[in-house]
Formats: sequence, structure tokens, C-alpha cells
Amino acid sequence: MKPCVEAFYLPAKAGQRLCLYHGPRTGVRATVLYVHPFAEEMNKTRRMGALQARCLAEAGFGVLQIDLAGCGDSSGEFGDATWQGWVDDVVRAGLWLRALSDAPLWMWGLRAGCLLCTAAAPALGVANNFLFWQPPNSGKLLLQQFLRLRTAGDKLAGKDGASTTELRQALGRGEAVDIAGYRLGPELALGLELATLSPPPGSGHLRCLELSSRPEPTLSPATEALLAQWHGAGYAERARVVEGTAFWQTAEIEEAPALLSATREMLEEECAP
Repeated sequence: MKPCVEAFYLPAKAGQRLCLYHGPRTGVRATVLYVHPFAEEMNKTRRMGALQARCLAEAGFGVLQIDLAGCGDSSGEFGDATWQGWVDDVVRAGLWLRALSDAPLWMWGLRAGCLLCTAAAPALGVANNFLFWQPPNSGKLLLQQFLRLRTAGDKLAGKDGASTTELRQALGRGEAVDIAGYRLGPELALGLELATLSPPPGSGHLRCLELSSRPEPTLSPATEALLAQWHGAGYAERARVVEGTAFWQTAEIEEAPALLSATREMLEEECAP
């Protein structure tokens, strides 16, 4: 039986946020909140996010997708977004799921979405359960990668553009910078730069999935260190590497079927009747 899909706008302090809820036809085994990645990575990963949401709904999970402020079809401009505003959006979406069902809540993030999940979790007042796709080393690294898009674009255009250091200095002075079609505001940049994947207080479950195209893939050293850190904080952690390409950065929209099935299997194991 196919799941049902409901599109609606969730009221926010400023404007509204587009949400898609993928609900199972029968009882909800657990609820899952999907938090998308940063800037153009969001557009590159929309299809994978939608495919996974449908797949999980078919397995009995209630999945909520939200477009953060200034992203997708939500209110506001990307250049006006702030990191704290995004964290507030995630909290608001998590509270909506809590009001919908008392089933266990899982926070599912992709790339920068993982950072937002950990920042929002303490405000939700429930057991911490996290599902991370390709968790980043830090927000600082993601910001640096994004700034490099500007310098690379300038070089391709034959321009003597600003270096990443100069771009960071401009942001530090409170100036916005334009990168790959996005206006990056200083508040959002600073929040991303300071974000970490430190485990929230309490305990719970952490599940990580990485993609690799290598013949015999192994977890990255960064993810191994992340698992050790969360284990030391009292979390039950587990991770897998599956075959696939880095679909969040490919030129064309791509899929990673092995990731879809591995994610479903992992959550089904955690939420078995």
C-alpha cells in the first residue's frame, strides 16, 4: 500500500516553511525529520531525499521534509538566512512531529544537515536518535569548501578574484559575499563555521552512512573519530559504508540505490516490533 504525502506550510516567526510529510497508511513505527544540506547541495540531493522519504514511509515511518528559511519554496531569501534561524526551523519541525505522534523521533541529516540536527536536538526534549548521511568533519570545513567555489569560479572566468582568506575577512567585517549564485550573509557563515558534531547531552542512538566508489571501502578516519567521540558520550553508535557516488556534488542529478536500501534496513533494525 502506497504511503500518503501531505504538503503544507509550517508557520515561523518570519514567514512560513514548506514541509512535505510522508505518512504510512498504518501505524507509525517512528518519526523521521530530514534536514537538507547547504546551498546548491540541497538542489542536488532533493531527489535522493524524496526517494528515501517514500521508501521509509512504505516501511511504516512518518517522514517530514522541511525547506529551511530562504531555501526551496520557503519564505525569505538565502542571503538573509541565519544559522540560528535554521536551527529554530529544525526545532519547529521536530515539535510538529512530536505533536503528531509519540513514536520515537529520529533526526536525519545530510552533510550540513547533520550539524543542524545536533544543534536543534536539545530543544526537543526527547531521546536523541540520529541518522547521518556523510557527516562532515566540521562546519568550518564546509564553509571553506563553499568559499573555494568562488575562487574556482573566478579562475575559470579569467578573473583575479578574492582568495578564501579575503572572503572570510569580508564576512568577518559583516559583509555578504556572492558565491555560485548564492548570497552568503555573515551571520549564516559564522554560525556554520562554529558548528560542530559534538554529541548533545544525554544518550541515544547514532547511525552513520557513508558513500564510497572504492573497490573495498572503509569508513573515513573522520567518521571513525566521530563514532569514538559519541560512544564516549554514552551513545550506541554504528556505521556502514555503501557503494555510490557523491550525489550532492555531481554535475547531474544522481541516485545511490545502495544508500536507500541500507538506510531502510538500518532503521528497520532499530525500530523492529
